[in-house]
Amino acid sequence: MLTHFGRIHLRPEWKESVVCIGTFDGVHRGHQEVIQTAVAEAARHEIPCALVTFDRHPASTLAPDRKPASIATLEQNLRAFRQMGVGIALVLPFDADMATKTAETFAAEILDDALCARHLVVGHDFALGRGRAGTGEWLAQRYDTQIVPPYLIDGQRVSSTAIRVAIAEGRVEDAAQWLGRPYALAGVVVGGQRLGRQLGYPTANLARPGDQILPADGVYATWVHLEGRAYRGATSIGMRPAVQGTHRTVETYLLDYEGAAFYGEALEVQFVRRIRPEANFDSLEALTAQIAADVAEARVHLSEEATDRAP
Repeated sequence: MLTHFGRIHLRPEWKESVVCIGTFDGVHRGHQEVIQTAVAEAARHEIPCALVTFDRHPASTLAPDRKPASIATLEQNLRAFRQMGVGIALVLPFDADMATKTAETFAAEILDDALCARHLVVGHDFALGRGRAGTGEWLAQRYDTQIVPPYLIDGQRVSSTAIRVAIAEGRVEDAAQWLGRPYALAGVVVGGQRLGRQLGYPTANLARPGDQILPADGVYATWVHLEGRAYRGATSIGMRPAVQGTHRTVETYLLDYEGAAFYGEALEVQFVRRIRPEANFDSLEALTAQIAADVAEARVHLSEEATDRAP
């Protein structure tokens, strides 16, 4: 996938393209419907499919105090676009200049000059430009435009807002249903107290680079992706009251990993099921016993989940 960041002067050699536009935070199943429609339309006309997105949520600039936590990092979103067959991803900075750009200017500079848009595909609630003046209906008066209706599961509209609520409440299975895959938290491994190693369960402490939403405090069965491989994991999120923790942490124990420590490595943790809420313990012996039970339960859940994934 050709990815272009920042101010745009692509000067394309193609004469026309199919374009889809959106923030696409998390690339949930509603977003996937929009993107897959655009990819299919581009293939039908034998022209490029170009996706336009932004380097941050628009609320970061328009209303910082109301900006929602991200469902996914930009890197995760770009990977999802690539997997769906998007040929060109244009990532624009949603800064003050973008916030004041009119729909007419956006259309002229981005859709016409940069991408040579022939056909647009947008979601039912899409709008662009200052004051959200460039609605789907506005675009349809100027371009061949396809407006994709809401994506429903069991009669409920899939939305980024609903997914954030589910994750924050620990309902990671609901989030996975609406995302079409498990919710995944990205970060790098940093040093910690090394208490887990003393207890026989060495954990990787995950430091996040951005503002991804954290699942509710507790212990989860997870898949942990490290250096291109997936490992079963048990992940704890919370304040660690049993050891007088002072801030929320994300700690993951890899069930079957026997390699060297991987400080500084990038990890992606996929949340499959919540095992229990966070709890306090009277002693390290009680904590160790509970960790052993959590690991055993995580192994059962992940074995079942792996069987469900099998063809």
